[in-house]
Amino acid sequence: MNQIDLKDRHAVITGGAQGIGLAIAQRLQASGAAVSLWDHDQATLASALEHLQRTGTATGEVVDVSNPASVEAATQTTLAKHPRIDILVANAGISGPNLKLWDYPVEDWQHVIQINLLGVFFCCRAIVPHMIRQNYGRIVNIASIAGKEGNPDASAYSASKAGVIALTKSLGKETAGQDIAVNCVTPAAARTRLFDQMTPEFIQYMLSKIPRGRFVEVDEISAMVAWLVSKENSFTTGAVFDLSGGRATY
Repeated sequence: MNQIDLKDRHAVITGGAQGIGLAIAQRLQASGAAVSLWDHDQATLASALEHLQRTGTATGEVVDVSNPASVEAATQTTLAKHPRIDILVANAGISGPNLKLWDYPVEDWQHVIQINLLGVFFCCRAIVPHMIRQNYGRIVNIASIAGKEGNPDASAYSASKAGVIALTKSLGKETAGQDIAVNCVTPAAARTRLFDQMTPEFIQYMLSKIPRGRFVEVDEISAMVAWLVSKENSFTTGAVFDLSGGRATY
């Protein structure tokens, strides 16, 4: 494992108690960072913290990223425990049902957008002012290859991740005058609990589109994120980094 220098840095990872978020938390902690996990699942969060606190500094908050008041409260509570927030990894998300657009329930569509897109907005909106005051920050938003290509039977998810890409580009330009880098990654599918929300047919469709012939591993995602949130990433901002196994066409 390449060693990234994150000594004395503090990272907030949303959806950090499992899957991609937990893998990122472990990688950042191994590179020297203190980590704060924000997750809506209290039991899963407690289990993740028990593991991480054996190997470094880790705190957690039960947060509903789709609720701006919950995000603001978590920001203040986190800052009471840590002197600053250097890193934000906005990872929390859901897949939603696999349905044709014209059959998609409005409530389900809104729920996907509320968590996947508005959740990223709420977290960035709460934390970026603190990064501006300290003139330092690194943000990585977890988007998806679906946001670039659009998966059939996943219009809400694809639209939400396309929104995350555009949000990243806008915020990257808005903070370019400070030492703040805002980037996103667009992974192909990884075997996480999101698969529980998908049909077997849709999972097979995603696999068939990856030239590598396999799903991305969560540790492969965390390796790229670790560099993006480091001080060494001092120039690139508003950019999209693919982890698609060759699927991405632009």
